[in-house]
Formats: sequence, C-alpha cells, structure tokens
Amino acid sequence: MSGVIPFNKHAFIGRELEYVAQATQSGHLGGDGPFAKRCQSLLECELKAGKVLLTSSCTHALEMAALLLDIQPGDEVIVPSFTFVSTANAFVLRGAKPVLADIRSDTLNIDESQLERLITPRTKAITVMHYAGVGCEMDAINGIAASHEIPVVEDAAQSLFARYHRQSLGTFGALAAFSFDSGKNFTCGEGGMLIVNDEQYVERAEIIREKGTDRNRFFRGEVDKYTWADVGSNYLLSDIAAAYLYAQLEMREHIQAQRRQIFERYADSLREWAAVCGVKLPATPPHCEHNAHQFHLLLPSLARRNALITYLKSRSVTSLFHYLPLHLSPMGATWGYKRGDCPVAEDVSDRLIRLPFFTSMTEAEQARVIESVCQFAP
Repeated sequence: MSGVIPFNKHAFIGRELEYVAQATQSGHLGGDGPFAKRCQSLLECELKAGKVLLTSSCTHALEMAALLLDIQPGDEVIVPSFTFVSTANAFVLRGAKPVLADIRSDTLNIDESQLERLITPRTKAITVMHYAGVGCEMDAINGIAASHEIPVVEDAAQSLFARYHRQSLGTFGALAAFSFDSGKNFTCGEGGMLIVNDEQYVERAEIIREKGTDRNRFFRGEVDKYTWADVGSNYLLSDIAAAYLYAQLEMREHIQAQRRQIFERYADSLREWAAVCGVKLPATPPHCEHNAHQFHLLLPSLARRNALITYLKSRSVTSLFHYLPLHLSPMGATWGYKRGDCPVAEDVSDRLIRLPFFTSMTEAEQARVIESVCQFAP
C-alpha cells in the first residue's frame, strides 16, 4: 500500500505562483491592492452580491458583522449549536449572549422551526451557517426575521458558489461571511470576505475594516485627509494572499467540476454499502445546489463512528469527525447550557465522519478510500 491519504492536501491549480510574484514585484503588498480589487469585482459579478470586502479571515468578517450591527452587552444572537466557534465568538466578543439553536437532521443546518420560540426583545441578529455548502431554509428564516425586524447574518464559510433556489448563498442576509482558509474549495492559506448586502452598512464597513478610519474615502478623493472616524481594526487581506486567491478564482469552473466529480463518485460508490449498513449519506434538498465542499457519513452510533476512524487510520486513510456542539462546551456551560438542550446536534456530532476530500484527489486515491470504507462493517 502506498503512503497515507491525507484529509486535505494543497495543490497549485492555476497561476498562483505567477500572480504572487507579480504582487511582490508591484510594490503593493498590503490590503486593497490590484489583486484584491480583481477578486472583489469577480465575486460581486459572479455571486450577484452587494459590496464584497476581502478580509484576513472569515472570523474577522463575522467580527465586522457584529460591529456593524452594533451588538452590545446584554444583546442576544441566535446561533446554531452545530457550527465552528467563530460563528458565536464574534458576537460574544461584543458582550452578547449566544442563543444556541438545534439543527435539522437532514441538512444539519439550523432548524428554522425553532426560531420563533428563541426570539426575545433582546434578539439583535439571527446567524445561520450553511453546513457543507448546503443552504439553510432561507425563505422561512428571512420571513421570520423580517416579521421581527431582525437582521440575518450568513456564516457562509463553506459555501462559495453554492445556491438556494438558484440564488447564491451569501446574498440572502444583510451580511455574509466566507472563508478562504486551507480547508476550503478556494484558498489563500488564511483569508475571508464580508458581503454587505444591505447598503446602509457599506460605508461603515469600509471604515471598520480600515482601523476605524475613513481612509477609503481619502483614496477615492472624497475627502482631503483621513482620520479616526469609528471603532475598527485591521481586517485587510494582503495583496500577496489576494493574488494567490485570484488565481484560484480564475479556475473556479475547473475546481468545482473536479470537486463535483469526487463528490458524485463517493455518493455512487458508497450508496449500496450505506443502505446495507444503516449509514446516512449527505442530504441535499432539490432546491439547493451544494458546492461539493465535503463528503460525510452518519454512522449508526458513536462507537461505530470511532471504530471506522480507527480502521481507516490502520489503512493509511485520514478521516475526521467535525464540530462538538457549542452548548456542550465549557463556554456553553457558562450560559447554563447542558446536555439535552440540542439533541439533534448532539446525536449528529457523535456519529459524523468526514472522508478525505481535496481538489487534486486522484481516482486511485479515492478508490483506496472507498475500498477501505466498504471493507468496514458497522
């Protein structure tokens, strides 16, 4: 047997090194350089989105969202329990209490049927996370949010180029955050972006992202000097990273085609094994178009999930579980959350395993993974 198959593996897809060299030679290494502007224009056009601002991470994009919504101590923000910590942390940093919601058992997204009972006079935002690039039920969520005049924030970290009712994820909420870290379909190592779909936030978003200054207005010639105008921080992505990202975005059709092929090969090859063994494959509603971000399995029990991870490791195949529910974390306990509060998230977290998935994955590598999984009997 050849070497270990990693969970994720980096590969040069297009002109990454050429563009990084260009950025280095241009003399503009900081934020909002030529490559950042190219990325932002491309993404605004492709997604039919509002204002796109590249950021140093998705976490920072979420923190910007919390600042833009003027989250204050004592406010509440509804967040799914089954998500990465940044989805909640961005608002906790402003003093808010995360109101943790359970998830659906099919898409593993926030359960929209719970929202009404979780809303209080202190609710200042509803944050949803599109798990594995499958859209949350945004029609229902936006309807509920609008009836209470509460803004929606999309954590679309995993969801670039995925759609809900043929509309790009990240264009439904007032604000949306995306990730370009090393595990995403499109990467520059670390990076992110904030989409501002509500025009009332655009000018302030530029200020917050530029250390709280009106520097962008100065560069556009709208003011003769710039100064401290608001709270803020340095949320800019360097143009070296933007150059790398732009090369990947240029190859978006190729990348997505490769990933869809990998996803479908997993689904087709494991469907019979899963049916026999009582294992659930990823679910995508007909009105959603996922972006082939990952491929996961739901095993019958925690014991069998852990056994499969161990078995695959013995076969030199790396597989991983995913989120531990936020309500069961030490931080969750500080707000009084306990086991049983989000039973679906608890069950899913115990049984989920993610298989190796990367754009440059060869058919031979994937065949080894599939063969190893099919030789395991839950």
